[in-house]
Amino acid sequence: MTENIHNYALIMAGGVGSRFWPTSREAFPKQFQDLSGFGRTLLQQTIDRLEGVVPIEQTYILTNQRYFSLVEEQLPGLSADQIICEPEMRNTAPCILYSALKIHHKDPLANMLVLPSDHFIDHLPAYQADL
Repeated sequence: MTENIHNYALIMAGGVGSRFWPTSREAFPKQFQDLSGFGRTLLQQTIDRLEGVVPIEQTYILTNQRYFSLVEEQLPGLSADQIICEPEMRNTAPCILYSALKIHHKDPLANMLVLPSDHFIDHLPAYQADL
């Protein structure tokens, strides 16, 4: 799989994980936990799946301010500029638009892949082929 210089990824990681209670709590939602026992959190696994598809420097994490330090801790290879904090929690569509505008400002030819941070995906080669 070859990376395209105009490929960008937006990983949504701002949810509080309320439907996965009691494992997921507002202070430490499911995307920041290693629920599969692989030694990598769901967020880290999402980043791992993008290898060869989207350059790491063109991968952005959308979260809210309360999780900024968790993202920094779990993804030390990202710069602070790659962590987008939504100004207010307003659900999926507004946060994607907010991020799309930031990415478009950087690269008007951008292809943006939007991914949830809290899914477990098996069969990596098939997943990457579909991307």
